[in-house]
Amino acid sequence: MEHSSSLFSLLALSLGNAALVGLGLVPEPDTGATAKNLELAAQNIELLSMLKEKTKGNLSPEEQHLLDGLLYDLRLKYVDGQKKP
Repeated sequence: MEHSSSLFSLLALSLGNAALVGLGLVPEPDTGATAKNLELAAQNIELLSMLKEKTKGNLSPEEQHLLDGLLYDLRLKYVDGQKKP
């Protein structure tokens, strides 16, 4: 069970990191460059949201807390990113 929990966390954090790359807040792993791509960010936030919906009732409290916090933070950053050029 612990292994699957850590894999779930890794998946959620990977999608969250991809959203941060799209928001231009984290550099691209390949190039080290930062560029804003709100469409990419929105896609990854939507994937996390879908993951939350599809796993409802099947997550540990820690996994649920991670997913809820990640989505909250990314959504705030996305709205902020829409305001800034």
